[in-house]
Amino acid sequence: MLAEANAVGRAENAACGDELHLYLEVQAGQVLQARFRTFGCAASIAAGSMLTELLAGASLTEAQEFTSEAVNTALGGLPPLKIHGSVLAADALRAALEDHQKRCKAENPDPITQTSS
Repeated sequence: MLAEANAVGRAENAACGDELHLYLEVQAGQVLQARFRTFGCAASIAAGSMLTELLAGASLTEAQEFTSEAVNTALGGLPPLKIHGSVLAADALRAALEDHQKRCKAENPDPITQTSS
């Protein structure tokens, strides 16, 4: 886990039961730190680890561009039966980015959409 995390994502592969939790510390539109915890096979562990390496120092715009294919390529290619590890990592990233966006909106709601009483 990451005590300073302000974005958390979770993904699960229902077929095999692998699960990946991704914790991000984001400041000023940049990923300062990324940590993961996984319950699964070696491919899921490797994919989670590689994702945190790819995310370190990335902007949120760059992070949105990371795909399962990018993780798989950075790993040098997973065997076909283990591709789910890179998919799990990408899904956890998408969930973490959505969580960060929700937290930002909750902290800074758009005053135009608020109604006055």
